[in-house]
Order: sequence, then C-alpha cells, then structure tokens
Amino acid sequence: MIKITQIVLIAAITIGGIAGCKQSSKVEKPQEETAVAVDTITYPQEKHLKNMRQLTFGGDNAEAYFSFNSEMIVFQRRDNKEVPCDQIYYGKIPTDNSRFEYKLLSTGKGRTTCSYFLPGNDKVIFASTHAKVDSCIADPDKSKGYLWGVYPSYEIYVADLNGKILKQLTDNDFYDAEAVVSPKGDRILFTSDRSGDLELWTMNLEGGDLKQITRDLGYDGGAFFSPEGDRIVFRASRPKTPEDVATYKSLLKDGFVKPTAMELFTCKADGSDLRQITQLGGANWAPFFHPSGNKIIFSSNHTTKRVPFNLYMINLDGTGLEQITFDTVFDSFPMFSYDGKKLIFASNRNTGGNRDTNLFIADWVE
Repeated sequence: MIKITQIVLIAAITIGGIAGCKQSSKVEKPQEETAVAVDTITYPQEKHLKNMRQLTFGGDNAEAYFSFNSEMIVFQRRDNKEVPCDQIYYGKIPTDNSRFEYKLLSTGKGRTTCSYFLPGNDKVIFASTHAKVDSCIADPDKSKGYLWGVYPSYEIYVADLNGKILKQLTDNDFYDAEAVVSPKGDRILFTSDRSGDLELWTMNLEGGDLKQITRDLGYDGGAFFSPEGDRIVFRASRPKTPEDVATYKSLLKDGFVKPTAMELFTCKADGSDLRQITQLGGANWAPFFHPSGNKIIFSSNHTTKRVPFNLYMINLDGTGLEQITFDTVFDSFPMFSYDGKKLIFASNRNTGGNRDTNLFIADWVE
C-alpha cells in the first residue's frame, strides 16, 4: 500500500509517508491553477462509478480499506492542526444518508501508516513510530526533490477497535510497514529493508514464519493480495543505470526513496512467476485487484508525469488499459469491497480549490 501521507510529484503533489500504502494525500496544484476551482463529485466519463458519496470533509484522508464484511473502513488522517501527523481511524460506512462518523485507533503519537483489518473485523494492523519516535516526524526536505521517508522507527502493531494495542508484530531497527492481510486470513504482507533493500515479506498473523517474497534491487511496496490470495500486485522502482543505482542506495541509507518512477508488478504469493504489468513511465502505484482477479486498478500520472493523477484499470498481461476517473488533480488509493460492489478511493475533487484530500465511495458498475 504506499503509505498515505502526502504525495507531491514535481511541484504538484505531496503524499506524506510512503504510498500503497503510504500516505494520506495532500495535493499542491501548480501556482497558475490555484485560482481555478472546479467542484464536482463525479465526472460524466466515470461510467464505472455510480451513486458516489463523499465520506470525509476536510483534512488529508486516504488509504481507506474495507473490513472483511465490507461494512467498515480503516484509514489514515491528518488535518495539520489537531492531528499534524497521520493517525489511524475507523468508522462504519452509513447505509443511509447519515453522516460518516469515525474514531481514533492509533495512539496519537508519532507517525502512522498503512492500516488493515484482520479476520473477524474486530482488530486492525498498522505501522507506527510511536514507541521510538513519539513526536511528529517532519516530511523530507523538499529541496532534495520529492521523497518518501522509510523510517526505521516504524513497527507493525495489532490494535482492537477501542484503540488498545494488543500486540507488536515487529521489533527491530528496520523499516517495517505497508502491511495488508490475505483474503484467506492467514498471512500478512508487508515491506521491509531488513535484507538491506526494500523488499516484500510475509509473516503469519502472530508475526512469525517470515518469508522474503521479492529480491530485485529497488523499492517494492504498496502490495495487495488477489481476491483468492494466490497472487500479489505491487509497485516498484527499478534503478538500472549506475547513477540511478547509486542515488537509490544513497537515499535508502538515509531513510528515503524517490517514488517518481514506479511500475506495477505481479507474482504468486510465494514470489514466483514474477511479471511486470505496466511500462507506462511516470508514477504508477496504489494497485488493487479487480474482483475478478484478472485486472488491476491503480493510480497513475503517466500521461503528463505531473498532475493529474487518475485511476486506471489494466489486464494482468498489460493489455486493455482503461481510464476510470477523470479528476483534474488527484485520485488514488482505490480498494474494492470484498463483495465487489463498492469502490472507495481518496481524491482532491470537490474541495473548493483547497488542498484537502477526502474519501469517496461509489457503486461499481462493469
């Protein structure tokens, strides 16, 4: 999942944390566009999305993921005032016109990222720095370009829906975050640099039986299981030139990655049968499987390498690219409900021209 937090790509978007999970999204429009406010909740071309509803209003809200019964979501939020760093919240999705209510699950200290429900719908996992760094970790220095922080103070925790931490699943001096759970309910998939590079790993629900899934140089993250739990999709950077490799390694040593060039990959749940899905250029990320298991929905800026970011869908063999959303700034972090009827995502639409990122949910139409 990259992290949710803010994404700023080439003076356009800021996502703090990492994405796929990473980061609640905060978008900064190019200066010449800031005077033009386009408020709309849906666009005419968005034929797959019906009965769209805005769940949050204000702040940076992103990386919303459904409970196994598709009745609740857990997500990251910050508002730069009372909640200056991403924290984890959950709420029940209204079935009527009532207001979406949510409550804090994380400690309110440090920085958090990438939450996900566990089987049973009464517990969640998320990554947090609170045990080692309980203050708000500042975003990376923008003078170095757009970077994500992969801080070694992140550890993965289990909490109940009252916010009580029940278990710490990782405990080391490496980056452990971006955790999701298999639909089978038996394995946790996450990103870690414990091998010396940012790779995908799995573990059981108790934090044991660790297995490394990927091994190629570059950042591997924002991973999700297929509906049957037999495959994985993820975003990855693949530095090739000596200069790019040196830059990647230098940034990683300092706890950062540059996410401006990422493509999508898929493999079996054990790491075998690795395939590259996209070769679009730009930042292709936040992938999630279509309910059929045969397609991937994801966020991309490949048409401009800047803004806008929109949602696209593509077949597993890389064919059939289709644009799903048509926002003018930023759409990302899509997830289908487990019953395949709903799509939730984060967007900068309908903000009156400010930089808020909110959650939107819609009926999915084939």
